[in-house]
Amino acid sequence: MADLFDYDAELHLHNQHFRAAARVSSGDRVLDIGYGTGQSARDAARAVGAGSVLGVDVSAPMLEQARRISDDQGLTNVTFVLADAQAHRFTPSEFDLCISRFGTMFFADPIAAFTNIGLALRPGAHLVLLVWQEREHNEWATAFRRTLTDTNPAPSGPDAFSLADPVVTEQILTAAGFIDVDFTDVHEPVYYGPDTAAAYDAVLRLLKFEDQLAELDDAEADRVRSRLWATLDAHNTDRGVCFDSRAWIVTARRAG
Repeated sequence: MADLFDYDAELHLHNQHFRAAARVSSGDRVLDIGYGTGQSARDAARAVGAGSVLGVDVSAPMLEQARRISDDQGLTNVTFVLADAQAHRFTPSEFDLCISRFGTMFFADPIAAFTNIGLALRPGAHLVLLVWQEREHNEWATAFRRTLTDTNPAPSGPDAFSLADPVVTEQILTAAGFIDVDFTDVHEPVYYGPDTAAAYDAVLRLLKFEDQLAELDDAEADRVRSRLWATLDAHNTDRGVCFDSRAWIVTARRAG
């Protein structure tokens, strides 16, 4: 069960900003895009009371985990579905609010995706996203990339930083039918564990380092593991293993 909460622990401070910005109200019908293990959807479910929350994600393992945790916590007003928000047939104008915590950066066609999401929102409904700023503003990303050196070239297509540029993101949302687009800086550390050993295990899982190491020969994989350990150990503080990061909270409204 500990694996389920690693990602939530990593983003604990970011989540506080996100919840404050979302301003979920009693009675709201909330759509959560890319819910992961469901923390943001569960937070919303507690806030909406007699309202409802629908979570959409493309990961079947995440779906199972989110459902299990929500059932264990006795939440009956949240539903999780396995679907791609870019193409899923939502009921038109069903939701009062759409939220997404680092769940909207990987759309193949972001304008089409946000247009589809917008059609699911009633006119005037709010959109609240948490997305990473540029890679160079995120120490965790640059530090872990360096541990892999040239064996891990930058990915092609959408990646975790595809919505980092406010100009580009505003253009996408405007083209998708949103107005009043705004950006708020979130400058908080990401947390990987209470000590180097715990952080090492967490990073191997959360960032799928093991998958990348499997593509290397044994000697190079050992060198990468040593560099990763050293990088994490250098960031071991009295608050645990932390790396600097910057994100945007993006807010907008569906045009009337």
